[in-house]
Amino acid sequence: MSDRLYLDHAANTPVLPAAREAVLRGLDLTGNPSSPHASGRVAKGALEEARETIRAGLGWTGDVVFTSGATESIAIVLASAERDVLIVGGGEHDAVRRHAEGAVILPLGDDGRVPVHALEGRLGALGAKAPLVVVQSANNEIGVIQPVDDLIAVTRRAGGTFLADCTQTAAKVQLPDADFIALSAHKFGGPKGIGALLVRDFSRLRATGGQEQGYRGGTENLPAILGMAAALCAPHGWIERARDLRAHLDGAIEAAGGEVIAKSSARVPTIASYRMPGVASGAQIIQFDMAGIAVSAGSACSSGTMKPSLMMTSLVGDAAAGEVVRVS
Repeated sequence: MSDRLYLDHAANTPVLPAAREAVLRGLDLTGNPSSPHASGRVAKGALEEARETIRAGLGWTGDVVFTSGATESIAIVLASAERDVLIVGGGEHDAVRRHAEGAVILPLGDDGRVPVHALEGRLGALGAKAPLVVVQSANNEIGVIQPVDDLIAVTRRAGGTFLADCTQTAAKVQLPDADFIALSAHKFGGPKGIGALLVRDFSRLRATGGQEQGYRGGTENLPAILGMAAALCAPHGWIERARDLRAHLDGAIEAAGGEVIAKSSARVPTIASYRMPGVASGAQIIQFDMAGIAVSAGSACSSGTMKPSLMMTSLVGDAAAGEVVRVS
């Protein structure tokens, strides 16, 4: 498999050597972090050291709650955060959409971004209600960077709270000053099945009992947490290289008659979507795979259905959405 070209990092990145070594060290720690004996205290010390490492590495001054990943982090906020109304961006991941029944949806503009004036209009129409606004920092399919700083400012002026899904940007760009941030370690070289919910103020979130200061039940996955901390601290100097490679690929695809989705918008350098007119996404993926190249038809949580996402369909239309693949 070493001769294959893996271009599906938005679904899962290869585990970094430092993260692998940290996981192995964690497996040698016998104690449960919640146990009061010596072995438990050693495990607890390692857990809290990793928590502080992650806080420092992300430049986060609030709290860190360890979860199984961004999907669980998002579910915790949507189930437990104080709100009168839920407002979500039109390009959100299925992890948000499955918990967003009855939510106000902010349609994306032609550039793939949530218009700030659209949020202002919705908040003005709601009057004194306290909203919870959920928007990705960057879209997981097309890589478009959302104006989260401006959206947060508008939300705060209305007395609301903001959840930023930073799954695709953590360790790549500076985190926004949101009230809640969701992230997953396997998007930046850590192990799968571990992530975090960053919380600015616990008073905005209802405790449900259990570990993690009462905000997430279940024994902490200490080996994976140590791997996550190690991955976050590893050098990520390849980002600029990714920017150059993506620009080269954009040009080559256009020269061959393809289309770069949301080309004019600011995008994270690690994600892009391309349309091959007249060729279905599923057929492209099969041919690429036979040629030793791994790409996807969108989010790994929904691409198995081979159906275009609602976001892609709304952005480029039904027919064109079925001819798009994601390269990351």
